[in-house]
Amino acid sequence: MISSKILLVVAKKWHSSKSNRVADSYSKGHFVVCTADERRFTIPLEYLNNEIFVKLLEISKEEFGLPSDGPITLPCDAIFMEYLIMLVRKVPSTRTQKALLMSNIFYQF
Repeated sequence: MISSKILLVVAKKWHSSKSNRVADSYSKGHFVVCTADERRFTIPLEYLNNEIFVKLLEISKEEFGLPSDGPITLPCDAIFMEYLIMLVRKVPSTRTQKALLMSNIFYQF
């Protein structure tokens, strides 16, 4: 599991590098991720407490590793990411989260 401390270190390192700085994509209390189809998303840090995002970050770490000079790339497309953000924003029940995590949807990317 990716700890939130490691994610914050990577985000700070990326944010402080002058060559990759994108001021309009970063705001306090958020982190930037990219999807496999290269769309950027700004995600609230509080989503790190959600099992769905934790699992997605674990899969990303296994597939792509942790970046040292840019945002984390998630192994999904933008449409799926928009769905996950909408789902987490509505605070899904534990049963809904477990059903999504147990489905094959996470393993097809």
